[in-house]
Amino acid sequence: QVQLVESGGGLVQPGGSLRLSCAVSGSITSIYTMGWYRQAPGKQRDVVATITRTRNTNYADSVKGRFTISRDNAKNTVYLQMNDLKPEDTAVYYCSGRRLGSTMPDYWGQGTQVTVSS
Repeated sequence: QVQLVESGGGLVQPGGSLRLSCAVSGSITSIYTMGWYRQAPGKQRDVVATITRTRNTNYADSVKGRFTISRDNAKNTVYLQMNDLKPEDTAVYYCSGRRLGSTMPDYWGQGTQVTVSS
């Protein structure tokens, strides 16, 4: 089994920054791609950014140039650095893990709230 635990959410003003962390434990060798998704009230859960074991990254167009995903394999932790935050970034952010060959995440964290408001 794999456990994902997010931290780092909170309230921030527009233009501010936050860094989310996702601690991974359990059968971590089974995970190839880690990712961050977000879900705003009344909307579907959408991918924000992903990073593979070889550190290939992908971003949603809405966050390119503002968000950076990274992973520290020694610490079994994935990060999402979020800069120049906008009110439309407000959502619950979920960490995810996907096995090689899977088309959708196999594992989810419990989510952490990010609120961007003045």
